[in-house]
Amino acid sequence: MRITRKCTQEGVSPYADIDFRKSSCVIKNPDGSVVFEMKDIDVPATWSQVASDVLAQKYFRKAGVPVALKPVKEKDVPSWLWRQAPDVAKLDKMPTEKRYISETSATQVFDRLAGTWTYWGWKGGYFDAEDDAQAFFDEMRYQLSHQMGAPNSPQWFNTGLHWAYGIDGPAQGHSYVDFKTGELTKSASAYEHPQPHACFIQSVSDDLVNEGGIMDLWTREARLFKFGSGTGSNFSNVRGGGESLSGGGRSSGLMSFLKIGDRAAGAIKSGGTTRRAAKMVVVNIDHPDIEEYIDWKVVEEQKVAALVAGSKLAEKHLTAVLAACNNWDGAADSEDRFAPRQNPQLKEAVLAARAVMIPDSYINKIIEFARQGFTEISFKTYDTDWDSEAYLTVSGQNSNNSVRVSNEFLQAVLDNGNWDLIRRTDGKVSKTIAARELWDKVGEAAWACADPGIQYDSTINEWHTCPNSGRINASNPCSEYMFLDDTACNLASLNLMNFRSDDGGVDIEAYEHAVRLWTVVLEISVLMAQFPSDRIAELSYRYRTLGLGYANIGGLLMSMGISYDSDEGRAIGASLTAIMCGISYATSAEMAGEQGAFPGYGDNANEMLRVMRNHRRAAYGEQDGYEGLAINPVPLVAADSPYADLPVAARAAWDKALELGEKHGYRNAQTTVIAPTGTIGLVMDCDTTGIEPDFALVKFKKLAGGGYFKIINRTVPVALATLGYTENQIRDIEKYAVGHGTLVGSPSITHDDLKAKGFDDDAIAKVEGALKNAFDVKFVFNKYTFGDDFCINQLGLDAKQINSMDFDVLAALGFDRKQIELANTYVCGAMTLEQAPHLRDEDLSVFDCANPCGRIGKRYLSAESHIRMMAAAQPFISGAISKTINMPSSANIQDCKDAYMLSWRLGVKANALYRDGSKLSQPLSSALVEEDDYADQPTATKATAASQQIVEKIIERVIRGDRRSLPGRRKGYTQKATVGGHKVYLRTGEYEDGKLGEIFIDMHKEGAAFRSLMNNFAIAVSIGLQYGVPLEEYVEAFTFTRFEPSGMVSGNDAIKMSTSILDYMFRELAISYLGRNDLAHVQPSDILPDAVGEGVAEGDLGEAAKKSEDQAIETIRKVASSGFVRRNLYVVDGGAQTEERVVEVKSTGTDGHGHNHSHETTASATTTTATPSAPQTNAILTAGEEVSAKVDAKMDQIREARMKGYEGDGCPDCGNFTLVRNGTCLKCDSCGATTGCS
Repeated sequence: MRITRKCTQEGVSPYADIDFRKSSCVIKNPDGSVVFEMKDIDVPATWSQVASDVLAQKYFRKAGVPVALKPVKEKDVPSWLWRQAPDVAKLDKMPTEKRYISETSATQVFDRLAGTWTYWGWKGGYFDAEDDAQAFFDEMRYQLSHQMGAPNSPQWFNTGLHWAYGIDGPAQGHSYVDFKTGELTKSASAYEHPQPHACFIQSVSDDLVNEGGIMDLWTREARLFKFGSGTGSNFSNVRGGGESLSGGGRSSGLMSFLKIGDRAAGAIKSGGTTRRAAKMVVVNIDHPDIEEYIDWKVVEEQKVAALVAGSKLAEKHLTAVLAACNNWDGAADSEDRFAPRQNPQLKEAVLAARAVMIPDSYINKIIEFARQGFTEISFKTYDTDWDSEAYLTVSGQNSNNSVRVSNEFLQAVLDNGNWDLIRRTDGKVSKTIAARELWDKVGEAAWACADPGIQYDSTINEWHTCPNSGRINASNPCSEYMFLDDTACNLASLNLMNFRSDDGGVDIEAYEHAVRLWTVVLEISVLMAQFPSDRIAELSYRYRTLGLGYANIGGLLMSMGISYDSDEGRAIGASLTAIMCGISYATSAEMAGEQGAFPGYGDNANEMLRVMRNHRRAAYGEQDGYEGLAINPVPLVAADSPYADLPVAARAAWDKALELGEKHGYRNAQTTVIAPTGTIGLVMDCDTTGIEPDFALVKFKKLAGGGYFKIINRTVPVALATLGYTENQIRDIEKYAVGHGTLVGSPSITHDDLKAKGFDDDAIAKVEGALKNAFDVKFVFNKYTFGDDFCINQLGLDAKQINSMDFDVLAALGFDRKQIELANTYVCGAMTLEQAPHLRDEDLSVFDCANPCGRIGKRYLSAESHIRMMAAAQPFISGAISKTINMPSSANIQDCKDAYMLSWRLGVKANALYRDGSKLSQPLSSALVEEDDYADQPTATKATAASQQIVEKIIERVIRGDRRSLPGRRKGYTQKATVGGHKVYLRTGEYEDGKLGEIFIDMHKEGAAFRSLMNNFAIAVSIGLQYGVPLEEYVEAFTFTRFEPSGMVSGNDAIKMSTSILDYMFRELAISYLGRNDLAHVQPSDILPDAVGEGVAEGDLGEAAKKSEDQAIETIRKVASSGFVRRNLYVVDGGAQTEERVVEVKSTGTDGHGHNHSHETTASATTTTATPSAPQTNAILTAGEEVSAKVDAKMDQIREARMKGYEGDGCPDCGNFTLVRNGTCLKCDSCGATTGCS
């Protein structure tokens, strides 16, 4: 082939016009811990920090790169293309640790990729002359370095390691077909033939253990998952439940095997680069088990909800039962306290537990625990976090599920006809069901849990280029690659934004040039590749399917000033897709003229040319005349395109593709798909992925040293300029969206307003310094900005209030909600263009995103707009399109069914819906972006409502003149530990209400004098506690005291180091009784927020008991602990009158009985609620400060992530809350991890 130069010059380096910079790559967890760090790497200066980080973390080879290399001479290969190998002689002279290093420069990666493609292309005879090979090498390096295109991740991982560095290893069981002889060959090494394919489709037969059967599939999948690829299979051949077996008996059914495969996939991937969704499960709509399959994930989500709600209710009620046994007013040694008939408090606790269906056996078990002397239980609770144990416990979480529907079934739905489910063993009818009933199930499941998706079997196979070789039964995990079973596809995508012309349109010549080159790259990749099984190697050689696509259509349309949801936008999308597919097929035909058509072409020539003619008709905008199609595609409407040259180029491309194909055939059975472009989209600095619209107008640009700052989406200023706005207007609109980062000029909360509230110049300077990168002004006005002394003494704020995570300093200073919101929008930006100054209403649609933007954003793209964009592109795609159809939480089941039906009518091949909030693990956008619903209500009403939403910490100080005696039989706990090698026993004694009243200290193997001294010190502390000296005073006085013995601490789960015995002792007391986890070295972990509803009716226990129940449930909903935490149980004082209720927090793990004492009590609370006093027996769970802080911190992170446009989940790789929906998968904008296979 002749390769022309478009971007480079002969004899000039392709990097000549690029400035490179030294960069340090740091990827951190939300807690600041480093996930990955690499210093002094060379990257192009124009690349963003995120792109540089992803390249370094994901794609740099981290080890095994020899410092010294030498060429390996090969006959008939130009010397500049000779592969490299370690120069052993030079390496032996170096220190061992310096012989092999990591890749440290982006050019190393570009060179090994482009070099390997050129090397194998030369060996395969794809270039007419050496100049063509050199031009190809240079052009591909240029395109990679300028982010014009990128191959899928396995290419970056594997391609070139052997050619560039001589890296090799033992064979991994792969195979390839020798391109010279056509013979199937087992790979002799791991890397000589790379494994560049991301997408696989594998068959599964109705056989248990033989090759090609069910259990064999799990092994084949494991080999793919290990190398970061994804796979899909159609399981419709597997017989249904109850069908006969050859040896007698009945089959356990399809679902039993799907659950096994799901757990196997989860186990393999959990240690790799993907968490889930790298597997597609497809089942035909006529399978006998289809109803159970459709409901599979719905039921599993219900199980998760039951685990979460049930575990927390069980913990609450069983703890109450235990407390009722221990809080007995009668004789301490009486057995009556364990008998519900004699112990009223126990009876009430048992009835309450039975009311929420706690099993009697568990209730009896807890009573027996109490009889044996236990005062605390640890009952494991679960949460709805997407990688939590609750989700790991259920099945169906490691795959995307799809149902294959035919035209006949959908017509039966429209006609309200019946549908037969067919047995797999004998082809007879297993069951007849109303088609609409089955269709309703599909819609309900998609609405409830976003699965299953739909694949339109008839449409897919009517566009099949090789129907004589078999049907298309399945797809890869992301649904864009659809072809024969046991085939593979390697993907690449072009960044459309980098093909913009000077006039704002598209540089068609450059675009076509890139399409041609990347088609050659993908074809060469088939030639050089090895495959995980013999069958896949054979069929990939026979059909040579490719997957060229694009990214950034959303960004391109916005930069043109054209709405994603518009006829113009769809015409541009259709034209660009048609050009890409037409030129790619034309290139394939050109290669067929030199290399020959793919081996399977002869059997399918007529059918493939029929498909090509249908593509061409759609490019010409024809409404009818299509061959072999039941549903006509959506044709390209040239008149709708604002750029007349695009439809012209599209028609010319298909003229050429058909003409050359009729003459030479085609080298490839398929050439194009539209993939999610997750990680590679980040490497190319794409604003949008695949065919998706943008997800946010304000982005958070990563800084080289860590941290982020807000910037407007780079396409927004371009779009505004295109729409005719002036520079000053654009600047004002940008400031409105991003914020001014200062209170200077603010319409509210000005510097003068702050000075009137007590702020001095120094404090205002601190505010201004913190506002520059603030996400919300409330995050700036806190004790961490000003210090405790200033907040308390200068601003007059309460010392305890400022420590509360939900305390609003601005509101406490008298600013109302509207003032705060005005200042917030001015300083931090609206993160939307709605209500922006100067912006015309008719231009708003240009900036619509997949979800509402910012705090006040209301606009978003409809589900129909997503589907119609897919329909515009689908007629020009060999495979399909990976895309999520976003739907708001308000969408109903009928909306889901309508979306599926519209997709079918428009000729789309597959559809995956995602309704906001359909997953337990993903909180509702609407619930997280709304401000305080009670802000404008009266204070008393606001306090009452807020008390049901938050968990407070209130420290109570009691002032007495008399010594308070401890009960004769008292509760407490013993903590054994070793401090600096000396055993220490700390024993506590408590009052009935759980307050600390005495301590005992005993030392083992210590001198008699020191042991006695510590014993007497404990007595002195105990007397002080009984006279009302607050424990806090002792903690402040004695923590951090330093004397021997000191050092390492063992035996205590929270404290690992102490400076003295007293330091250890008061740390332990502070953690257990005051919730002072800041003094612990091991913090409570896995405490996550969950919403589990309002609970279940608990019988006629009285209004006060129900109110206590509600408060307990609200607390449990706020706190989700997946590990052990010190329990916080308190019995509210009795009394009939309405009084201000003060809830005290303890972390003792024990429960006390409340009494009315006539002592003076002073308390400070974030929110004090006026409620009727509960009876003495009512138990309320409260949480310590650390628990609340972690919950609030997690909720803040989720809230902030959702307002930024992210999904609200934590990344399974780096933990950051920067996951965005990407096709049918998720990708992380921080580290580049993806839950798919691209």
